[in-house]
Amino acid sequence: MKKIIHSVAGAFAILCIATFWLSTILSELSGSRTTITLVKGAIPWGFLLLIPALMTTGASGFALARDHRDERVEAKIRRMPWIVANGVLLLIPSALFLAYKAKAGEFDSGFYAVQALELLAGAANLALLGFSMRDGLKSSGRLRRETDAAAQDNQGRVFIYRQDK
Repeated sequence: MKKIIHSVAGAFAILCIATFWLSTILSELSGSRTTITLVKGAIPWGFLLLIPALMTTGASGFALARDHRDERVEAKIRRMPWIVANGVLLLIPSALFLAYKAKAGEFDSGFYAVQALELLAGAANLALLGFSMRDGLKSSGRLRRETDAAAQDNQGRVFIYRQDK
């Protein structure tokens, strides 16, 4: 049951962050200040879904790690402080600041500087969470790494075949 909770909560958290990130990009590309204001105002409300999902993912992950420790699990544990710090110190304050500025109609250089920081930090968290998801899938055996191997027959022809690791 812990594995299912961890998997669902983790996937949901990644989906939330990706939705925030893509919504920001698409609203900026639309050029509509109304759309940007709606997106920037909605993202803090999304924290009501995201934060419990991240907390559930972390708690269930630590519970699972007690039973199973390998280098991939250790890598996931080392990534967690960076993910949390990035979210608490950069992403949440940035989202709140941008929602405030957008609602006030202040699309100035400060808005866009923080917007750029938020997009970079969000991309970093997506990457870190994606790496953790990949390592979790490999650790559980749900994702196998395949490598190409080459063999040569007695006539010098080379054959490439897949080998599961």
